[in-house]
Amino acid sequence: MTKYVFVTGGVVSGLGKGITASSLALLLKSRGYKVFMQKFDPYINVDPGTMSPFQHGEVFVTADGTETDLDLGHYERFIDEELNYTSNITTGKIYSSVIEKERRGDYLGATVQIVPHITNEIKNKVYEAGSSSNADIVITEIGGTIGDIESQAFIESLRQIRNELGKENTLFVHTTLVPFIYGSNELKTKPTQHSVIELRGMGIQPDIIVCRTPVELESNIKDKISLFCSIPKENVIDSIDVKNIYQIPLNYYNQKMDEIVLNQFGLNINKSNLKEWENLVDTVNNLDKEIEISLVGKYVELHDAYISVVESLKHAGYFYKTKININWVDSEKLESKDNLDEIFKNSSGIIVPGGFGNRGIEGKIKAIEYARRNKIPYLGLCLGLQLAVIEFARNVCGITGASSTEFNELCPEPVIDLMANQKSIVNMGGTLRLGNYECHIKKNTLAYKSYNEEFILERHRHRYEVNNNYREILEKKGLVFSGINDKSDLVEIIEYPQHPYFIACQFHPEFKSRPTKPHPLFKSFIKASIDYKKK
Repeated sequence: MTKYVFVTGGVVSGLGKGITASSLALLLKSRGYKVFMQKFDPYINVDPGTMSPFQHGEVFVTADGTETDLDLGHYERFIDEELNYTSNITTGKIYSSVIEKERRGDYLGATVQIVPHITNEIKNKVYEAGSSSNADIVITEIGGTIGDIESQAFIESLRQIRNELGKENTLFVHTTLVPFIYGSNELKTKPTQHSVIELRGMGIQPDIIVCRTPVELESNIKDKISLFCSIPKENVIDSIDVKNIYQIPLNYYNQKMDEIVLNQFGLNINKSNLKEWENLVDTVNNLDKEIEISLVGKYVELHDAYISVVESLKHAGYFYKTKININWVDSEKLESKDNLDEIFKNSSGIIVPGGFGNRGIEGKIKAIEYARRNKIPYLGLCLGLQLAVIEFARNVCGITGASSTEFNELCPEPVIDLMANQKSIVNMGGTLRLGNYECHIKKNTLAYKSYNEEFILERHRHRYEVNNNYREILEKKGLVFSGINDKSDLVEIIEYPQHPYFIACQFHPEFKSRPTKPHPLFKSFIKASIDYKKK
């Protein structure tokens, strides 16, 4: 039967539960086990799709079109597996499902309560992940911190699962903080002790404690945690601060974290194959070149809003043994700038990622024009394609009123318009064009050279598209529509051959990039940027 690992966090948020879960999954997969991952988020939103990136960072989209927490991006990048709708469960989804069942009369007149109805629904989501994925091991991360009111129903559900399945089929990993107090110059275990007391008070005894710490824990510190938290000393795992997050799985491997899990589950400790990952770590630690890429966005104050884009740039950099330095450019501030030379003077490439709304749009358009006129490599993602079309229509085709109906419903020249099947939609959440769609790439184009494939599948998240009524005039002036969704006649990729490297896509390639397998568009963009710097 499927085994279940639950990762919780205590003391403070931001300890790295997602990276801990991903690292353990990588180690178990390296031993030949099929692993599936899942995240429980305690907020009442059904999904993060309607949240501002300032609130919750990036919205990661799975292949099946589910809008999810950004931690799923970490999961996919570490284990190189496509996740799905069972991988991100929120309080909003749980309550919506229970209320829908109550309205149908499924509960046969019962008083609907947190226990057992909400907790049963949560348990069903855990078991569904196991049965639908056919995984040997499912790793579920619980968002938030132990003691939060919002997550109490999730923790109670996990207690019940342990009671139903037993210790041989369930394992709890608790991540905590062991801070270093300057002045006395010592590590303190009391926050960890109190966090475990809180967890025990909810009926759960952790099996492994992962300690986020700036330095390696000495033996006497581990003895103390072992004594007061009632776990074997070897089950106290260091999670030392590192500059390279890809080192973390190897740190856990050296402490035999995956062996502890397999022993508790009664599973064979197969030989591990981490050679590819070790090579990655070695590459990242020995990058011998560097370039600057300007990322022009309107959420740049919170870097997590563009985490998959940044990681994808880094992945491509690893392929070329090159460190990628990000020049974070606030597009709203660009709108008041007349001379952009100072901002982009050290940049070897410019990227404009996705986004919504009209704030900072004209600044992004100015950056795109600057890249086009100055022959700087340009990569546009989703909104970055739409704004590249608007810029080209205005400044090359002479369509001065060119814009998008997203920014102005009455704009005189809607070169970007709402998709036909979106015009009758009322609800905002979960109604975008989401997930995998096919794209047909024209041969003898930059896109084809990048992919070396004629048909590709890429993930989308948008409502607006290139207005086909303007394609003829745009093509006459030199814009090439190199990728098309044949079924809907939707423009997926544009490029400008009169430029050394100018390409944009309607989809989000950053969701498919992996540290050991960089995405083709990011690879070709970074290669062009390296060549630009050489010149």
